[in-house]
Amino acid sequence: MNTTLQGKLIAAFGRHYLVEMADGEILECVPRGKKSEVACGDIVEIKRNSADQGVIERIQPRRTLLYRSVAHREKLIAANVSQIIIVVAAEPAFSDELVARCLVAAQSQQIETLIVLNKCDLAADTARAQLQPYRNIGYRVLELSAKQDVSALLPLLQGRTSVLVGQSGMGKSTLINALIPAAQAATREISTALDSGKHTTTHARLYHLNDTSDLIDCPGVQAFGLHHLSFGGIEQGFIEFSRYLGQCRFHDCHHTHEPDCAIRKAAESGAIDQRRLALFQQISQAGS
Repeated sequence: MNTTLQGKLIAAFGRHYLVEMADGEILECVPRGKKSEVACGDIVEIKRNSADQGVIERIQPRRTLLYRSVAHREKLIAANVSQIIIVVAAEPAFSDELVARCLVAAQSQQIETLIVLNKCDLAADTARAQLQPYRNIGYRVLELSAKQDVSALLPLLQGRTSVLVGQSGMGKSTLINALIPAAQAATREISTALDSGKHTTTHARLYHLNDTSDLIDCPGVQAFGLHHLSFGGIEQGFIEFSRYLGQCRFHDCHHTHEPDCAIRKAAESGAIDQRRLALFQQISQAGS
Protein backbone atom coordinates (compact mmCIF):
# COMPACT_ATOMS: atom_id res chain seq x y z
CA MET A 1 0.00 0.00 0.00
CA ASN A 2 2.94 2.37 0.59
CA THR A 3 4.71 1.63 -2.70
CA THR A 4 5.28 4.72 -4.84
CA LEU A 5 3.74 4.43 -8.30
CA GLN A 6 4.09 6.62 -11.36
CA GLY A 7 1.30 7.77 -13.67
CA LYS A 8 0.03 10.57 -15.91
CA LEU A 9 -2.48 13.12 -14.67
CA ILE A 10 -5.37 13.06 -17.18
CA ALA A 11 -8.16 15.09 -15.55
CA ALA A 12 -8.64 17.76 -12.90
CA PHE A 13 -11.75 18.75 -10.97
CA GLY A 14 -10.90 21.26 -8.27
CA ARG A 15 -8.39 19.48 -6.02
CA HIS A 16 -9.42 16.04 -7.22
CA TYR A 17 -7.46 14.45 -10.05
CA LEU A 18 -7.46 11.33 -12.16
CA VAL A 19 -4.11 9.64 -12.70
CA GLU A 20 -3.66 6.99 -15.36
CA MET A 21 -1.19 4.24 -14.55
CA ALA A 22 1.03 2.46 -17.09
CA ASP A 23 -1.36 -0.51 -17.25
CA GLY A 24 -4.35 1.75 -17.97
CA GLU A 25 -5.75 1.69 -14.42
CA ILE A 26 -7.14 5.06 -13.34
CA LEU A 27 -6.95 6.27 -9.76
CA GLU A 28 -8.64 9.24 -8.14
CA CYS A 29 -5.94 11.25 -6.36
CA VAL A 30 -5.55 14.29 -4.17
CA PRO A 31 -2.37 16.30 -3.62
CA ARG A 32 -0.30 16.07 -0.46
CA GLY A 33 -0.84 19.24 1.57
CA LYS A 34 -3.10 22.21 0.97
CA LYS A 35 -1.43 23.72 -2.09
CA SER A 36 -2.08 22.05 -5.42
CA GLU A 37 0.59 22.60 -8.08
CA VAL A 38 -0.19 19.79 -10.50
CA ALA A 39 -1.43 20.19 -14.07
CA CYS A 40 -3.02 17.98 -16.65
CA GLY A 41 -0.22 16.13 -18.47
CA ASP A 42 2.04 15.98 -15.42
CA ILE A 43 3.90 12.75 -14.67
CA VAL A 44 3.36 12.22 -10.96
CA GLU A 45 4.42 9.82 -8.25
CA ILE A 46 1.59 8.63 -6.03
CA LYS A 47 0.95 6.36 -3.09
CA ARG A 48 -2.27 4.38 -2.90
CA ASN A 49 -4.42 4.85 0.17
CA SER A 50 -7.17 2.50 -1.03
CA ALA A 51 -7.90 0.20 -3.96
CA ASP A 52 -8.87 3.05 -6.31
CA GLN A 53 -7.48 6.17 -4.65
CA GLY A 54 -4.08 7.71 -4.00
CA VAL A 55 -2.12 10.72 -2.86
CA ILE A 56 0.15 12.69 -5.18
CA GLU A 57 3.57 12.80 -3.53
CA ARG A 58 5.65 14.59 -6.15
CA ILE A 59 5.77 15.82 -9.73
CA GLN A 60 8.40 14.63 -12.18
CA PRO A 61 10.41 17.38 -13.93
CA ARG A 62 8.38 18.98 -16.71
CA ARG A 63 9.47 19.59 -20.27
CA THR A 64 7.03 22.50 -20.58
CA LEU A 65 4.39 24.20 -18.44
CA LEU A 66 1.64 26.36 -19.91
CA TYR A 67 -0.08 28.67 -17.46
CA ARG A 68 -1.64 32.08 -17.16
CA SER A 69 -1.26 34.52 -14.30
CA VAL A 70 -2.40 37.76 -12.76
CA ALA A 71 -0.85 39.44 -9.73
CA HIS A 72 -0.49 36.90 -6.90
CA ARG A 73 -2.36 34.16 -8.72
CA GLU A 74 -1.46 31.52 -11.28
CA LYS A 75 -3.70 29.15 -13.22
CA LEU A 76 -1.94 26.03 -14.49
CA ILE A 77 -3.27 24.87 -17.86
CA ALA A 78 -1.21 21.88 -19.01
CA ALA A 79 2.21 20.31 -18.57
CA ASN A 80 4.55 18.50 -20.97
CA VAL A 81 2.76 19.72 -24.09
CA SER A 82 4.64 20.07 -27.36
CA GLN A 83 1.98 22.02 -29.30
CA ILE A 84 -0.60 24.69 -28.49
CA ILE A 85 -3.62 24.84 -30.77
CA ILE A 86 -5.40 28.21 -30.53
CA VAL A 87 -8.98 27.75 -31.67
CA VAL A 88 -10.80 30.77 -33.12
CA ALA A 89 -13.93 30.90 -35.23
CA ALA A 90 -15.56 32.74 -38.11
CA GLU A 91 -18.42 33.43 -35.66
CA PRO A 92 -18.60 34.72 -32.97
CA ALA A 93 -15.84 37.31 -33.22
CA PHE A 94 -12.62 36.40 -31.45
CA SER A 95 -10.14 38.50 -29.49
CA ASP A 96 -6.88 39.46 -31.23
CA GLU A 97 -5.38 40.18 -27.85
CA LEU A 98 -6.18 36.72 -26.51
CA VAL A 99 -4.53 35.12 -29.56
CA ALA A 100 -1.46 37.32 -29.12
CA ARG A 101 -1.23 36.48 -25.42
CA CYS A 102 -1.45 32.74 -26.09
CA LEU A 103 1.32 33.03 -28.67
CA VAL A 104 3.54 34.92 -26.22
CA ALA A 105 2.96 32.23 -23.58
CA ALA A 106 3.83 29.53 -26.12
CA GLN A 107 7.00 31.32 -27.20
CA SER A 108 8.13 31.66 -23.58
CA GLN A 109 8.07 27.86 -23.27
CA GLN A 110 9.34 27.17 -26.80
CA ILE A 111 6.14 25.28 -27.68
CA GLU A 112 4.98 24.87 -31.27
CA THR A 113 1.83 26.76 -32.20
CA LEU A 114 -1.05 26.24 -34.59
CA ILE A 115 -4.03 28.54 -35.09
CA VAL A 116 -7.23 26.76 -36.14
CA LEU A 117 -9.94 28.88 -37.75
CA ASN A 118 -13.11 26.91 -37.08
CA LYS A 119 -16.63 27.30 -38.53
CA CYS A 120 -15.34 28.10 -42.02
CA ASP A 121 -18.68 26.94 -43.39
CA LEU A 122 -19.88 30.37 -42.24
CA ALA A 123 -18.80 33.72 -43.70
CA ALA A 124 -15.14 33.82 -42.73
CA ASP A 125 -13.67 36.77 -44.62
CA THR A 126 -13.45 39.02 -41.55
CA ALA A 127 -11.78 36.31 -39.49
CA ARG A 128 -9.34 35.52 -42.31
CA ALA A 129 -8.36 39.18 -42.54
CA GLN A 130 -7.89 39.30 -38.77
CA LEU A 131 -5.51 36.33 -38.95
CA GLN A 132 -3.54 37.50 -41.99
CA PRO A 133 -0.87 39.29 -39.91
CA TYR A 134 -0.16 35.99 -38.16
CA ARG A 135 0.20 34.15 -41.46
CA ASN A 136 2.52 36.92 -42.67
CA ILE A 137 5.00 36.35 -39.85
CA GLY A 138 5.03 32.59 -40.23
CA TYR A 139 2.36 31.21 -37.91
CA ARG A 140 0.50 28.19 -39.22
CA VAL A 141 -3.23 28.81 -39.73
CA LEU A 142 -5.53 25.90 -40.57
CA GLU A 143 -9.09 26.51 -41.75
CA LEU A 144 -11.79 23.90 -41.17
CA SER A 145 -15.33 23.27 -40.01
CA ALA A 146 -15.42 20.87 -37.06
CA LYS A 147 -19.02 19.93 -37.93
CA GLN A 148 -18.03 18.88 -41.45
CA ASP A 149 -14.45 17.57 -41.66
CA VAL A 150 -11.47 17.59 -39.30
CA SER A 151 -9.24 15.29 -41.33
CA ALA A 152 -6.82 18.10 -42.23
CA LEU A 153 -5.98 18.55 -38.55
CA LEU A 154 -5.19 14.90 -37.78
CA PRO A 155 -1.70 14.78 -39.37
CA LEU A 156 -0.69 17.84 -37.34
CA LEU A 157 -1.52 16.05 -34.09
CA GLN A 158 0.53 12.92 -34.66
CA GLY A 159 3.39 12.24 -32.25
CA ARG A 160 2.58 15.31 -30.15
CA THR A 161 0.86 16.22 -26.93
CA SER A 162 -1.33 19.14 -28.02
CA VAL A 163 -3.46 21.44 -25.88
CA LEU A 164 -6.53 23.26 -27.20
CA VAL A 165 -7.03 26.80 -25.93
CA GLY A 166 -9.51 29.48 -26.91
CA GLN A 167 -12.48 31.56 -25.93
CA SER A 168 -15.84 30.02 -25.16
CA GLY A 169 -18.01 29.61 -28.25
CA MET A 170 -15.19 28.84 -30.68
CA GLY A 171 -16.29 25.23 -31.11
CA LYS A 172 -13.59 23.45 -29.12
CA SER A 173 -16.00 20.82 -27.80
CA THR A 174 -17.27 20.08 -31.30
CA LEU A 175 -13.68 19.78 -32.47
CA ILE A 176 -12.79 17.38 -29.65
CA ASN A 177 -15.83 15.20 -30.31
CA ALA A 178 -15.07 15.09 -34.04
CA LEU A 179 -11.44 14.10 -33.43
CA ILE A 180 -12.21 11.67 -30.61
CA PRO A 181 -15.71 10.17 -30.93
CA ALA A 182 -15.27 8.46 -27.57
CA ALA A 183 -14.57 11.76 -25.80
CA GLN A 184 -18.14 12.19 -24.53
CA ALA A 185 -18.09 8.71 -23.05
CA ALA A 186 -14.69 9.42 -21.49
CA THR A 187 -16.05 12.65 -20.02
CA ARG A 188 -19.01 10.81 -18.50
CA GLU A 189 -16.65 8.25 -16.99
CA ILE A 190 -14.49 11.00 -15.51
CA SER A 191 -17.54 12.78 -14.12
CA THR A 192 -18.79 9.57 -12.55
CA ALA A 193 -15.40 8.73 -11.09
CA LEU A 194 -15.04 12.16 -9.54
CA ASP A 195 -18.70 12.65 -8.59
CA SER A 196 -18.98 15.77 -10.73
CA GLY A 197 -21.89 17.12 -8.72
CA LYS A 198 -19.34 17.95 -6.04
CA HIS A 199 -16.34 18.73 -8.23
CA THR A 200 -17.55 21.01 -10.98
CA THR A 201 -14.43 23.06 -11.73
CA THR A 202 -12.79 21.33 -14.66
CA HIS A 203 -9.24 22.47 -15.31
CA ALA A 204 -8.34 20.21 -18.22
CA ARG A 205 -8.82 16.70 -19.63
CA LEU A 206 -6.37 14.58 -21.58
CA TYR A 207 -7.54 12.24 -24.32
CA HIS A 208 -5.47 9.67 -26.21
CA LEU A 209 -5.64 9.93 -30.00
CA ASN A 210 -3.33 6.93 -30.34
CA ASP A 211 -0.27 5.46 -28.63
CA THR A 212 1.94 8.47 -29.44
CA SER A 213 -0.52 11.36 -29.64
CA ASP A 214 -2.51 13.05 -26.87
CA LEU A 215 -4.92 15.96 -26.90
CA ILE A 216 -5.66 18.11 -23.85
CA ASP A 217 -8.87 20.11 -23.72
CA CYS A 218 -9.28 22.94 -21.22
CA PRO A 219 -12.17 25.29 -20.43
CA GLY A 220 -12.72 28.34 -22.59
CA VAL A 221 -10.82 31.42 -21.43
CA GLN A 222 -11.77 35.05 -21.86
CA ALA A 223 -8.42 36.39 -20.58
CA PHE A 224 -4.86 35.09 -20.57
CA GLY A 225 -2.73 36.85 -17.97
CA LEU A 226 1.02 37.04 -18.51
CA HIS A 227 2.00 38.57 -15.17
CA HIS A 228 4.77 35.95 -14.80
CA LEU A 229 6.62 37.29 -17.85
CA SER A 230 9.00 40.23 -17.86
CA PHE A 231 8.80 43.07 -20.37
CA GLY A 232 11.61 41.35 -22.26
CA GLY A 233 9.72 38.06 -22.21
CA ILE A 234 6.73 39.74 -23.84
CA GLU A 235 9.02 41.39 -26.41
CA GLN A 236 10.46 37.98 -27.32
CA GLY A 237 6.91 36.67 -27.72
CA PHE A 238 6.33 39.04 -30.63
CA ILE A 239 8.56 37.09 -32.97
CA GLU A 240 8.58 39.70 -35.75
CA PHE A 241 10.31 42.13 -33.35
CA SER A 242 13.44 39.97 -33.05
CA ARG A 243 15.45 41.52 -35.89
CA TYR A 244 14.91 45.03 -34.46
CA LEU A 245 15.55 44.41 -30.77
CA GLY A 246 18.65 46.20 -29.54
CA GLN A 247 18.47 48.81 -32.33
CA CYS A 248 16.43 51.43 -30.44
CA ARG A 249 18.25 54.54 -29.19
CA PHE A 250 17.43 53.65 -25.57
CA HIS A 251 18.22 50.18 -24.24
CA ASP A 252 15.07 50.30 -22.06
CA CYS A 253 12.81 51.48 -24.87
CA HIS A 254 9.15 50.49 -24.38
CA HIS A 255 8.28 51.14 -28.03
CA THR A 256 5.56 53.66 -27.24
CA HIS A 257 6.79 57.26 -27.47
CA GLU A 258 10.59 57.16 -27.24
CA PRO A 259 12.57 58.81 -30.08
CA ASP A 260 14.45 56.62 -32.56
CA CYS A 261 12.50 53.48 -31.66
CA ALA A 262 13.40 50.76 -34.18
CA ILE A 263 10.18 48.84 -33.58
CA ARG A 264 7.94 51.85 -34.23
CA LYS A 265 9.96 52.79 -37.31
CA ALA A 266 9.48 49.24 -38.64
CA ALA A 267 5.73 49.55 -38.05
CA GLU A 268 5.64 52.92 -39.83
CA SER A 269 7.40 51.37 -42.83
CA GLY A 270 5.01 48.41 -42.92
CA ALA A 271 7.65 45.84 -41.88
CA ILE A 272 5.72 45.26 -38.65
CA ASP A 273 1.92 45.18 -38.65
CA GLN A 274 0.50 48.25 -36.87
CA ARG A 275 -2.16 46.19 -35.14
CA ARG A 276 0.49 43.82 -33.77
CA LEU A 277 2.47 46.76 -32.39
CA ALA A 278 -0.72 48.10 -30.76
CA LEU A 279 -1.33 44.67 -29.19
CA PHE A 280 2.20 44.61 -27.83
CA GLN A 281 1.71 48.05 -26.30
CA GLN A 282 -1.61 47.00 -24.74
CA ILE A 283 -0.18 43.82 -23.25
CA SER A 284 3.13 45.23 -22.03
CA GLN A 285 1.50 48.26 -20.41
CA ALA A 286 -1.39 46.38 -18.80
CA GLY A 287 0.72 44.83 -16.04
CA SER A 288 0.44 41.75 -18.24
